[in-house]
Amino acid sequence: MSEDGADRAAAALHSSGIEHTITRHGRVGSLEEAAAARGVEPSDIIKTLVVRRGEGDYLFVLVPGGREISWPKLRALLGVNRMSMPDAATAKEVTGYERGTITPFGSLTAWPVVADATVSGRLISIGAGAHGVAATAEADDVVRVLDAQVADVTDPA
Repeated sequence: MSEDGADRAAAALHSSGIEHTITRHGRVGSLEEAAAARGVEPSDIIKTLVVRRGEGDYLFVLVPGGREISWPKLRALLGVNRMSMPDAATAKEVTGYERGTITPFGSLTAWPVVADATVSGRLISIGAGAHGVAATAEADDVVRVLDAQVADVTDPA
């Protein structure tokens, strides 16, 4: 477990000023296990996915549990023809976080954030920089401090 990532995320969350709780539960094997460990519903767990828009151009997409990126919707929103998910090494290089621990909070670069429309108006649990470490906060606060664009960019998984 990379504690430096958790420390960086925790510091960024703290400096954001939003009310949040950090939960540490160790590695889990499924969305359902993570939800049980964090005391939330699976749909309240928000995955932060890194998407490559172009050479050296990335963004974060916040995707609720049980949903997945709709590539046609995301491409239409951003006005691009091609997008891809970087490999694990590239994702770590551009965010400072290992896959599975990625969060916009404390990322090495403050990439733009797109939050799926279903994220809004509820309590969510988002990764916090290390395996088994998460932050629970109001989605609307997270969206506001990250200056996230909220749009319909996912479909049920």
